[in-house]
Amino acid sequence: MRLLLDENLPRALKRQLFPHLVLTVQDMGWNGIKNGNLLRRAQLEFDALITIDGNMIYQQHVAAFSIGLIVLHARNNRVPVLLPLMADVLSALANVKPGEVVHVGDWGR
Repeated sequence: MRLLLDENLPRALKRQLFPHLVLTVQDMGWNGIKNGNLLRRAQLEFDALITIDGNMIYQQHVAAFSIGLIVLHARNNRVPVLLPLMADVLSALANVKPGEVVHVGDWGR
């Protein structure tokens, strides 16, 4: 799969998502692009967007886009906090469909 890491996630997570091809918003030169425009652009080149921005699902009608969305739920976006979620992210990627949102982590927070 082709994956896009949102700009709010550390680049170091790219290594944890092998064997997928992972680029960051920064790699694409898309820093600062608002969520709706980001999803519109990303759906043309990626299968899924991984973010820690829990508000994105309330701001955008994700089902209207042809890209899956993985939303990480963690107390912060530091690598040591996010690393334990990567196995669940890989599992979620095996099943995520375009227009679908999958939550990984402590969703009940």
